[in-house]
Amino acid sequence: MTTRFTFFAAIVAAALTLGVVGLPQTAFAGVGSGVEIGQQDTSGDAQAKLKKSQFKDVKVSVDQGIATLTGTVSLYEYKKDAANRIRKAKGVEAVRNDIEVAGPNVPDSELKAKLLEKLTYDRVGYGNAFNAISLDVQNGLVTLGGHERTDVDKDSALALVSTYPGVKDVTDEIEVDPTSIMDDQTRLAVARAVYGYPTLNKYAIDPAKPIRISVQNGNVALYGVVDSKADKDTANIRANGVPGVFSVKNFLQVAGQPTEGGQAQ
Repeated sequence: MTTRFTFFAAIVAAALTLGVVGLPQTAFAGVGSGVEIGQQDTSGDAQAKLKKSQFKDVKVSVDQGIATLTGTVSLYEYKKDAANRIRKAKGVEAVRNDIEVAGPNVPDSELKAKLLEKLTYDRVGYGNAFNAISLDVQNGLVTLGGHERTDVDKDSALALVSTYPGVKDVTDEIEVDPTSIMDDQTRLAVARAVYGYPTLNKYAIDPAKPIRISVQNGNVALYGVVDSKADKDTANIRANGVPGVFSVKNFLQVAGQPTEGGQAQ
């Protein structure tokens, strides 16, 4: 009896062994490695989003839904675009953008001057006089603030700065003025009052260097550069005299005097 039981146990053990050995390898492919395989697939899909020449030095890895971008690009715009592309990759829930902008190193003062010039001519013919952007540059990091009349104006300014060589990063602090028919009417009324005055209409000659008029809920702010304190005071009086204006803040700078901040002029 013992011999028969031992023989039967041996047959069963042999059958189990053969059964395990005979199973396809794919039966165990997911055991203990499902996460790793999933991560590899996600990383591969993410890397495929960067098959453009501007991303040739960029790598992406994905861990638990978080994609980390490393490497270098030549423009800040490419760094921003890479992150936007990776956000659309399968399995990516968040992006850590550690890409470095390795373009030319431009001195802050030079970079600021060039960007200010570009911004003053941005959106000429599209209500440029109603935009007032501030600009600051520290170690290639550009901070944009101030007011734009529309989202289109804001996007245009950001695109201009993001594609300029030497810009390493961009901080967006621009406020878009609230949509308001009353404010639009106030803008036009203030513009007529200011530019229609004999000593001030000269500021309408160069469309890139006007007295900039910003309006938020009936509150007016004046920006730009004028030739004299008399012109600054006159503009303030003319704006205050417009019906429906609740307040006027006069940030106009007088040419030749120290400026405050980096207001686009």
